[in-house]
Amino acid sequence: MAKFSKRTTLRWIHIIFALPILAYIYGPQDQVQQYVSYFRYIYVPVVALSGLLMWKGHALKRLGSKKAAD
Repeated sequence: MAKFSKRTTLRWIHIIFALPILAYIYGPQDQVQQYVSYFRYIYVPVVALSGLLMWKGHALKRLGSKKAAD
């Protein structure tokens, strides 16, 4: 069984949640308007948060460990 790291898991979450955003951008406007709230409140925040954690996750982890030590 393959061992997945946290970064690999975050990368796949980022990719999977970004695919519907591409469909929203390139899809016909009359068909995607019914899904606007899903993109606004689910897909975009998840993609932004997973991207932030992949980019600066090490700094957040270190910041959390310093606060726990104090």
